[in-house]
Amino acid sequence: MKKHFNWTNVRIVLLLGVMVFLYAFTSYRNGNRNLIKSEVFFIDENGAFIEHETVNKLLIENNTDVKSIKKVEVNLNKLEKSVNSNPMIERSEVYLGIDGVLKAKVKQKNPIARVFNEKSSFYIDYKGNKMPLSDKFTARVPIVLGEINKEFKDEFQKLLQFVYNDDFLKKNIIGIQIYSNGSIRMQNRSFDFVIEFGKAQNIETKFNNYKAFFQKTTADNSISKYKNINLIFTQQVVGTK
Repeated sequence: MKKHFNWTNVRIVLLLGVMVFLYAFTSYRNGNRNLIKSEVFFIDENGAFIEHETVNKLLIENNTDVKSIKKVEVNLNKLEKSVNSNPMIERSEVYLGIDGVLKAKVKQKNPIARVFNEKSSFYIDYKGNKMPLSDKFTARVPIVLGEINKEFKDEFQKLLQFVYNDDFLKKNIIGIQIYSNGSIRMQNRSFDFVIEFGKAQNIETKFNNYKAFFQKTTADNSISKYKNINLIFTQQVVGTK
């Protein structure tokens, strides 16, 4: 019995072969095309602590003209690591568009305090890491004086985050003095009194007490008479005139 040759299967195989060839040829030709340009996008609302040009230099190694780089030569993982190595940057996403544009989405670190001590001055970001000062933008954050003892670092970071996340405190607290034993004093933006906070413990309770005291004494116009506001005792606020 004669076997019939299945031309339908042959056509399918040939068609798939042509499609694979065309895809490989197109990919090869596309990969050997040069980049058109690079673009940098900042995805946060902070001021620009770092310039677009600085990020561009991290994307384009050895100051090469971006238009001379072939798409197939681009190592996205390596470029992301290069961009993330900048101390101003928290994270980035680097990708290559089909239009030949090398793009980087960048999230800058978020400073929540500025430290001044005998050795240096720097920002502390939201995650508790050091962040260098920028000559492009100055963040309006509380000034921290003194050395941050490692023993109290985590608790102090929680306090800074609490201040940053609270609209009232963020505007109200402009200075923080930290002592070697972990005790903290604060300075208010509008009045001359000193806020004795004690150690960074019972943070929410102490600040709620402070808000209640501030609201009451502002309402009766007595707040300017106080020189010292003591929040150490969580069950009460002790004000000294």
